[in-house]
Amino acid sequence: MKRFYERLAFTCILTLLAGGATFAAPAATTTPIEGKVTAAATVSYGSVPASIQRKIMGISFNKKTPVKMNDLSYVKVRYIGFDNKEHQGELIVHKKLAKDVSEIFEELYKKRYPIDKIRLVDEYKGSDDLSMKANNTSAFNTRTVAGKNKLSNHSYGIAIDINPLQNPHVVGSNVSPATAKAYANRKVVRKGMIVKGDACYNAFKKRGWIWGGEWKSSKDYQHFEKKI
Repeated sequence: MKRFYERLAFTCILTLLAGGATFAAPAATTTPIEGKVTAAATVSYGSVPASIQRKIMGISFNKKTPVKMNDLSYVKVRYIGFDNKEHQGELIVHKKLAKDVSEIFEELYKKRYPIDKIRLVDEYKGSDDLSMKANNTSAFNTRTVAGKNKLSNHSYGIAIDINPLQNPHVVGSNVSPATAKAYANRKVVRKGMIVKGDACYNAFKKRGWIWGGEWKSSKDYQHFEKKI
């Protein structure tokens, strides 16, 4: 009986050496998260995949882009939409901020902070106006600051706009997007609005981000940015 088991063990070893066993390739790096993640919603960040590079080339990433493609990171996040359901979102940010961004949106997800949608601005032809009108949360986009001949920090992947309809950019009596005028009144807090001390504000601020809602010359309530 002993010799039988020895022969069995020897056979198993030969099978393994002959390639009878299949070994899985290492999984892509993902951020560790708590709780169950559905098949439709994952959390990860890393180099911009080739398929995404092709999607953004000539739109958000173009000849005027001040950073290289390998300076950027593709971030997949999960979030709670205005419909109170879990959704998958995607952002492109500077690689030095990818970990920050992943952690921030995971924190907002766990606190069930409502975000209407999170899509690449390229789905709106790179138009900030169309993205805002759709109430889309986005980050990287090569464009100038509204009304100026200066590249926005979004061009470097170091700025994020969240729920732009509920958090407009207000300069005097001018409100952008124009359809968000009702939300220029920050005294009446409604779903999706960012206010000092709330979950969104705290998630960004404790990691060293600047909130446009605290600027003096204008108020960009949707906007967060961080120096690198």
